[in-house]
Amino acid sequence: MSSDISYTTEEIAKMLKISKLTVYDLIKKGELPSYRVGKQMRVDAADLEAYKQRAKGTRTASIPVQAADNLPLSAAPAMNGVRPLVVTGQDISLDILVKYMEKGIPGVRPLRAYVGSLDSLIAMYRGESDIVSTHLLDGDTGEYNIPYIRKLLVGSSYMVVNLLSRQAGLYVQKGNPLGLGGWADLGRPGLRLMNREKGSGARVLLDEQLRLHSIRPQQIEGYEEEQTNHLGVAGKVASGEADVGVGIEKAAAIVGQVDFIPLIQERYDLVMLKKPENRAWIGALLDILRSEEFRKELQTIAGYDLSRTGEVLFET
Repeated sequence: MSSDISYTTEEIAKMLKISKLTVYDLIKKGELPSYRVGKQMRVDAADLEAYKQRAKGTRTASIPVQAADNLPLSAAPAMNGVRPLVVTGQDISLDILVKYMEKGIPGVRPLRAYVGSLDSLIAMYRGESDIVSTHLLDGDTGEYNIPYIRKLLVGSSYMVVNLLSRQAGLYVQKGNPLGLGGWADLGRPGLRLMNREKGSGARVLLDEQLRLHSIRPQQIEGYEEEQTNHLGVAGKVASGEADVGVGIEKAAAIVGQVDFIPLIQERYDLVMLKKPENRAWIGALLDILRSEEFRKELQTIAGYDLSRTGEVLFET
């Protein structure tokens, strides 16, 4: 689906063979609808294709504009009465959710941004995202998400709703030749790790477990080596380039040739700001999450616990 794909200004400049300044000018003039997540401007694939169709047979001039840092740091405004909603996160369940939103919530256009949990919450604090997915473990309390949300969204009125729960743990090589069995084993000398990027839920989970087990990151070979998704980590372990990685069960099943050791049931929640202009679509979103049709589609994916899907866990 086109709403599942978005491009940075650099990628668009390369595809259209124009300068970044021209891309920024097109965005500024409203010819390319855009939104921001973190420091990046992004354009939905459907909007890029629509621009290309309009521009056929014409020539776009390059007009110098101000630096990108001076562009508004906000989600794109509504166009033709349709409001874009930025949905952040990397799990496939979000792609399914976006499909239902497109069908079931009139007047909105969901835009996917593949951003880690912590960066997603920061983007929401900055006003750059509308629906944030997060799976962040607080090692001191054993609680997921809410301790981080409380700290990052201070002064905001928000709602936390469960999307699903899933198993997280260790990827190990087929047959587990090193006999790894738990978090404490990560302190073994010579063990080669493949890590996730800073801000991801898996990275936070690893760092919290290392802290709780008094393991210094500096003593782990490969701690600085990063992949940007679960499949990448599982793939590096499967290929023998790493001995161990942290991630979710589903990725191990997809990659194959890698074993998975479940160690924790993580809660994957959605966060939404309770602004007056958001009330209508939040209500519609809750209806989707609680619908039998949506649940049945998620049930086809192994490894999901949907017992609390659609439950409001916390709100201010």
